[in-house]
Amino acid sequence: MLRYLPFLLVLAVWIYAFIDVLNTPEKEVRHLPKVVWVIIVLLFGEVLLGPIAWFVTGKKRAPAGGGSRRGGWVAPDDNPDFLKGLNEDRRDDS
Repeated sequence: MLRYLPFLLVLAVWIYAFIDVLNTPEKEVRHLPKVVWVIIVLLFGEVLLGPIAWFVTGKKRAPAGGGSRRGGWVAPDDNPDFLKGLNEDRRDDS
């Protein structure tokens, strides 16, 4: 069973990359048209060149941490409105 593990891992990455290409909106695809990325992932998937190329250069990715949070979810301890409300609650209790 262990000898099939590398094949199964390559197959899983290949399928994940293929589905990711198909589900990515056209405006988020970089460098090449989406159809070309599908062909690259399918043709070079067995040696992982296609999927790796897609993950590295094909899709616009959000910056990890430190990015702007406009309109996004903010943790309570980073939310000034939440913290202000806590201070008001503390004053009301006193």
